[in-house]
Amino acid sequence: MLVVKALHIIFVVSWFAGLFYLPRLFVNHAMVGDAATRERLALMEYKLYRFMTPLGILAVLLGFWLWFGYGFAGGWLHAKTTLVMFLIVYHLYCGRLMRDFAAGRNQRSHKWYRVFNEVPVLVLFVVVFLVVLKPF
Repeated sequence: MLVVKALHIIFVVSWFAGLFYLPRLFVNHAMVGDAATRERLALMEYKLYRFMTPLGILAVLLGFWLWFGYGFAGGWLHAKTTLVMFLIVYHLYCGRLMRDFAAGRNQRSHKWYRVFNEVPVLVLFVVVFLVVLKPF
């Protein structure tokens, strides 16, 4: 089970790297005006999303493996699972935003994306504290 736990951590870290960087690309994309730069950013967003999606899937699947191996006990784990479900929705919403950018339908400012970019950072803080401290 330790190998599963190590792989889970590796895939979570990798998934979070994408969750941190993709919205940052959105910030840049919302600020540019020329078509060539918009196309390049759209391609970067697409490639990153395509890369980070399997990482997120593997992180979640390995989390389920740990859940079945160790059991699902403690309020902290319920809170963590809720936050993971929120991250999955966030990830899927990033995919929608990426498709909107690619189609030229972005409706949001770079300032909105700067705030949106901080969401996974806040979730990561809470999840790490829940996993390490198991407060309830």
